[in-house]
Amino acid sequence: MASALRLRSLALRPLQARAFHVTPRALEHFLDADKETFARVTSKEHTKDRVVLVDFYADWCGPCKQLSPLLEQLTSSPSLTSGSGRPVDLVTVDVDAEPELSMQYKVSSIPTVVAFKDGEKAGQFVGALPEPAIKKFLGGL
Repeated sequence: MASALRLRSLALRPLQARAFHVTPRALEHFLDADKETFARVTSKEHTKDRVVLVDFYADWCGPCKQLSPLLEQLTSSPSLTSGSGRPVDLVTVDVDAEPELSMQYKVSSIPTVVAFKDGEKAGQFVGALPEPAIKKFLGGL
């Protein structure tokens, strides 16, 4: 009975105006992506309004263990954008689990990071770069 009275009292209240609020879009991380996930998130449709970084790594790789957490930290920040103002998402690909993708993108050394924009490869770097160098790389995208 009390809940019915509460609903009635709520229904009789005048509607309150609510301000429109936009939150930043959710940043996306696709960790240990397989071929299907890779194809989907690097497609033209998915990258039309964002840049996707693909981190080719291996668990046994020392420099990968330095770079991967840095990339995850950078791409978790809503304020990080590419030079074209697009938000940046991250995909990680284990080269031992997905050797076909590694061969397709001619990954001969790891870590290798490939950037996609508008469904196309937009750039790449090899090695564990420091944060300022990664931001400079993103600035050129």
